[in-house]
Amino acid sequence: MPTLESRVVPQSDSYRQNHAALSGLVAQLRALEARARDKSEASRERFEKRGQLLPSDRLGHLLDAGAPFLELSTLAGFCLDQADPARSVPGGGLIAGIGWVSGVRAMIVVDDAGIDAGAVQPMGIEKFQRAQCIALAQKLPFIHLVESAGANLLAYRVETFIHGGSGFYWLARLSAAGIPVISVVHGSSTAGGAYMPGLSDYVVMVRDRARAFLAGPPLLKAATGEVATEEELGGAEMHATVSGQAEYLAEDDADALRITRELLAALDWNRDMPASQRAYAPPRLDVEELLGIALTDHRKPLDMREVIARIVDGSDFLEFKPDYGPATITGHAAICGMRLGIITNNGPLDPAGANKVVHFIQACCQSDLPLLYLQNTTGYIVGKVSEQGGMIKHGSKMIQAMSNATVPRITVHCGASFGAGNYGMSGRGFFPDFCFSWPNAKTAVMGAEQAADTMATVMAASMQRKTQTVDHPAIEAMRAKVIDTFERQSDAFTLSGRLLDDGVIDPRDTRKVLASVLAVCDEARRRVLHPIQFAVARP
Repeated sequence: MPTLESRVVPQSDSYRQNHAALSGLVAQLRALEARARDKSEASRERFEKRGQLLPSDRLGHLLDAGAPFLELSTLAGFCLDQADPARSVPGGGLIAGIGWVSGVRAMIVVDDAGIDAGAVQPMGIEKFQRAQCIALAQKLPFIHLVESAGANLLAYRVETFIHGGSGFYWLARLSAAGIPVISVVHGSSTAGGAYMPGLSDYVVMVRDRARAFLAGPPLLKAATGEVATEEELGGAEMHATVSGQAEYLAEDDADALRITRELLAALDWNRDMPASQRAYAPPRLDVEELLGIALTDHRKPLDMREVIARIVDGSDFLEFKPDYGPATITGHAAICGMRLGIITNNGPLDPAGANKVVHFIQACCQSDLPLLYLQNTTGYIVGKVSEQGGMIKHGSKMIQAMSNATVPRITVHCGASFGAGNYGMSGRGFFPDFCFSWPNAKTAVMGAEQAADTMATVMAASMQRKTQTVDHPAIEAMRAKVIDTFERQSDAFTLSGRLLDDGVIDPRDTRKVLASVLAVCDEARRRVLHPIQFAVARP
């Protein structure tokens, strides 16, 4: 297979400027992620006084030592809890990701009760349900480490209550599909939250700490006048011995996680998996150079072959139809021994490029090869020639082929993602199996300057018709407002805060992240589920 050669010059000024800019964005990403960890860490003394593990430590006890953990949606809720970016704590009050438990790859969600006692956040609900959907699609056991103060009634929003119910729907769907749902209740699981263990197939509760009831003592007394203790209503021992809500009674957090690990090992979840993976060679080119290759100014050209050469095995890439629609790049490669097809862009999508992608998608489906979309496009090309050449119909064919592809699709936003190019290149609205962003990525219906210029032209024409004069200061004020509106909503951190991807990643981690999710998709396709008509019902 042909090996890609690099034309990057690390000593050049443009490389150094890109490297500095991307390093700054990565540092900003890590600082935001650390902010959530630090806020939870501030509660350590309180947890230790109660004899509890901090949520992050619970996760550490659950996971296999030394095994990778792919954390998802770390910026969920960024600037939606607080408008001030300097005060916002991202993460949605949850830790979520794919990790190994007793040799089994599983989806794990941890309520971070170190942050606001684990109170439910709107984007935390979205993050939780995204994790459930991934678990269902990829046939991953779903493990939830539960401790939450429930909804913040002072910030009650009816839509949060309504949409929150979908989480219970997905629990029932997971169980009925044959995917184990395990709840480990470390603390409170109250009101609607009580249905989390109620809809789980296996429940582990911690003695003297776990609580699960529809109405706690204050609400019970207010509603009925009845007086009862928390243990009588929903304590771990009561549920293990009286109600049958808990299968396992643990002595403390660590014991509960030991039981969970033993339970997952007992389920023999890996019986359908291959015993070994293929050998492979690492990229020949330095992954560190991705920081100097990635662009923050998307008006400058970027040859995506330079990116491919630093993430695929041996830097080997067999390009498909390289001379037809050359601004669109398609070809075959492998990542950690897993073969796949790659689709990316060195410019706008034109009719020839769109047709090439359609051909390539269908060929990959025929060969059962996953598709990797590396987004770097200003969209579908416009103009008289392209419109007469059938850009609409050819772009539509590309969207149809992508939407109906029978193989896994993984999307990484590496640069610009504007207009319908976001759609045709498997944007989040088209349900790729996984979607990640580099910190320099921009996504919008069009570029900010384009939007401002479009509105300025329209506004000037309207003024001319109505008054025969053009108010240039008013147009410039409008242009500035449009640019600000677009810029505020187009950056990777803002989009990730709204769960419009599965996380912002360091470009240097791209190969590692892709290897992880490709393996997840591969296992899902090999695994044989044994669905039942309904979810597992409790006695």
